[in-house]
Amino acid sequence: MSKKKCIGKASSSAGGWGALKSVGQSLMGSGKPVKGAITLLNLNQADGFDCPGCAWGDPEHGSSFEFCENGVKAVSWEATSSRVGPEFFAEHPVSELKTWTDYDLERQGRLTHPMRYNHDTDRYEEVSWQQAFDGIAAELNKLDDPNKAEFYTSGRASNEAAFLYQMFVRLYGTNNFPDCSNMCHEASGVALTESIGIGKGTVLLEDFEKCDLIYCVGQNPGTNHPRMLATLREAVDRGARVCVFNTLKEKGLHRFTDPQDKLEMIRGGSAPTSTDYYRPRLGGDMAVFRGMSKVVLDAEDKAQAEGKPSVLDLDFIAEHTHDFEQYCDLVRATSWDQIIEQSGLTKEEIIETAEMYLAADKVITTWAMGITQHLHSVQMIQEIVNFMLLKGNIGREGAGLCPVRGHSNVQGDRTVGINEKAPKPLIDALEKELGVEIPRERGHNVAEAIGAMLQGSAKAFIALGGNFARAVPDSSLVAEAFTKMDLTVNIATKLNHGHLMTGKVSYVLPCLGRTEIDANSKGERQMITVEDSMSMVHGSAGINVPASKELRSEVRIIAGIAKATLGSDVVNWDELSENNDLIRDMIARVLPIYGEFNKNVRRPRGFWLRNSASCREWNTPTKLANFGISELRSQTEWQSVQGQERTFVLQTFRSHDQYNTTIYGMDDRYRGVYGVRNVVFINKDDVEEIGFKDGDLVDVVGTYDDGHHRECKGFRIVSYDIPRGCIAGYYPEMNELVPHHTVGEKSFTPTSKSVVVRLDAHKQ
Repeated sequence: MSKKKCIGKASSSAGGWGALKSVGQSLMGSGKPVKGAITLLNLNQADGFDCPGCAWGDPEHGSSFEFCENGVKAVSWEATSSRVGPEFFAEHPVSELKTWTDYDLERQGRLTHPMRYNHDTDRYEEVSWQQAFDGIAAELNKLDDPNKAEFYTSGRASNEAAFLYQMFVRLYGTNNFPDCSNMCHEASGVALTESIGIGKGTVLLEDFEKCDLIYCVGQNPGTNHPRMLATLREAVDRGARVCVFNTLKEKGLHRFTDPQDKLEMIRGGSAPTSTDYYRPRLGGDMAVFRGMSKVVLDAEDKAQAEGKPSVLDLDFIAEHTHDFEQYCDLVRATSWDQIIEQSGLTKEEIIETAEMYLAADKVITTWAMGITQHLHSVQMIQEIVNFMLLKGNIGREGAGLCPVRGHSNVQGDRTVGINEKAPKPLIDALEKELGVEIPRERGHNVAEAIGAMLQGSAKAFIALGGNFARAVPDSSLVAEAFTKMDLTVNIATKLNHGHLMTGKVSYVLPCLGRTEIDANSKGERQMITVEDSMSMVHGSAGINVPASKELRSEVRIIAGIAKATLGSDVVNWDELSENNDLIRDMIARVLPIYGEFNKNVRRPRGFWLRNSASCREWNTPTKLANFGISELRSQTEWQSVQGQERTFVLQTFRSHDQYNTTIYGMDDRYRGVYGVRNVVFINKDDVEEIGFKDGDLVDVVGTYDDGHHRECKGFRIVSYDIPRGCIAGYYPEMNELVPHHTVGEKSFTPTSKSVVVRLDAHKQ
């Protein structure tokens, strides 16, 4: 592809006519544009279905249109008229399909029948549901140790499916629950649990309407959760400050054209989504917040010396926090030289950002994977918490912490029990509910599951949604490990590369999508539930006729596998599979936080799961909110590569035309890249210094000395507004460069935002 075709003009703002055009293309591409448009009217509505995309909250005062461009893409992608049935697999052997791109595989359409891989023919072949269940059960029951099986969960799974899944797996005998949270926000959960006693954010969507200042850190809402753009824009419109810390200049964090504002669209206008924008180096955000705390504590010292009112909330600190004085000592001992070098900001810039905090009464800090995928992510998030504690900005209206989750129910899955660490209260309650003993030993997270697969100790892998093989680090190593498994099972709506990495026995089981009607054997429609980033639980019921009569809900599929594997002596799986209300009743008995679950979830827009920290109840060992006591790292990855020729720190991220590993299209109009994904974004001065020019092809080579060669060949250079020494590229293509063993301290999250690589001239 020519340079002219792949590097073009970027959009001047997020949203706008580009978004409307993309929406139209998505609807037309589905093959059912009218049906798709009607479907969208039920998206994120009180009596409709929840978006299968991001976990941004829904307002209580919802409008007729509660969806964004990426929500339309997700719905159209699911509601396509294209089908991948037995005829497709008869025509295309797996060896051929492996050569297709992620985009080409998924755009073939919806899976329609349960399939089993035949090694002799190299094709997936149709089987009945009962044959699939019995075959899976036979392989699971062959294992001499349940801990040799890995049970993955994607964040798109409903609360009901995830609860049933964890109950089945624990009754089977293991706590091996690698899940998508391990790859994204695990650091948030670990850090917040240690600091404030709950691994969730503390704000409601309505708090954004009442705050004076929003710090938006390490996230790109324009691509990852676009409905947040309207929230940021509204905050700026009413006079709040929105201060962005992001390594790249992103359109959605600069300006937004609301496609639902007719006058603005006609006039070609836009409005700002931020008031201040700073670009720290990769891995430098902890230093930024340490510097801001230093400014705030200096202001407090000055106020005390001059007999002026305190700038801190000393009453809150005294009543609600632990280790404040130790944190103050740590901050004062941290040098400005270290802060400036690691952060990449000037002292003056850090003072500016801190003075915003001093001037504001109600502050929200929100972050995403730009913060959570580093070696020191847990410490970084705790530094954010420390800073917010200084003025009591946790547990009151218009203020708080907001980690923005990715997939629509990644938070809910963890709440209902998808957790390899087997929380004692959950296990106690399950044992009481079921009348049998449940395993309590710690299971595998994603990093540990990969390790077990590579070592050969893992023999079976079942995935409840997702594209595990492409989402994880060290893609080629993991792909090879899958071929040595005794059993692989994928429950999915569309074909992806993970399904083609077949073990000795492999099944693909097609499930209903979020947009489709789920009816039991009596024709009674079922509702599922999800939890968003604000701890709001919503009901979701599809409206479309299923893509195939053979499709089953995730709940029915899990129940079928469980019954075939374990029998029905302890749990009546058939009964639960017929009525999701019964599952919700069981969830409420095991997890009383849900209260009268079935009654609560039928309220318009659902209900709030009580958040202890937002009520200033700290479920920590100290019974207080803990200041995290961590020194800045002695050296960040950026510091480590200084002076090394053609060596950079890489972050992987999404293009605008994708969601997680799902590629909707090949354009990234917000960054000016069209028709190609194998690109690397780099500062123009770095391009010149290393002797390349815009559009040149390079090979991106991993530098980790662990005996495994990592390389992405033939990636095109794109000059971009990014700090020197830092580069960026799309995943899943660049996941090959992320070592599976390099994970965050305490979180085990892949370090996908701080990968050290070298750029070489491309060799054929």
